[in-house]
Formats: sequence, C-alpha cells, structure tokens
Amino acid sequence: MFVKDVVVQNQVGLHARPATFFIQKANEFKASIWIEKEERRVNAKSLLGVLSLGIVGNTAIRIIADGADEEAAVDALVKLVESGFAE
Repeated sequence: MFVKDVVVQNQVGLHARPATFFIQKANEFKASIWIEKEERRVNAKSLLGVLSLGIVGNTAIRIIADGADEEAAVDALVKLVESGFAE
C-alpha cells in the first residue's frame, strides 16, 4: 500500500470536469485506488464516489493505492492534483 497527502490547488476543487480527469488517470492503473477526505474513503475510479466527497479548493486529501503499480498511480494522481487540472 502506498499513500500520499496532497492539497487540491484549483479554486473550484474536484467538480465534474477535474474529477473526470482524475478518474481517467486513475483508470490507467491496475492498482486499487481510493481518495480519503477527513474520515470518508471512496473509490478513486468512481465519478459519483469522488463527487460525493465535495472536495473544494485548498482541501487536503489522501490518495491511497494498493497493487502492482501503486506507487506510480499515487505519484501520477498527486502530480495531476498539484497541476490544478490546467484550470
């Protein structure tokens, strides 16, 4: 299992468009991936799950992956979040 914390940089957070980019990136990996905000954990490959967290700008989240490519998956998703989803 590989875990990293990251702060969502873009002002609107993970609304529909950035959440879609996030999920598409997560689905490139074989590992099981979750996003955790406070005490809630959801499947990072599920649009409804990600949107249900209500992640807004400047929110700290934890990205967790477990599987063959877990480290690459977490690093790629952290990089995506830190980029602000090109917004």
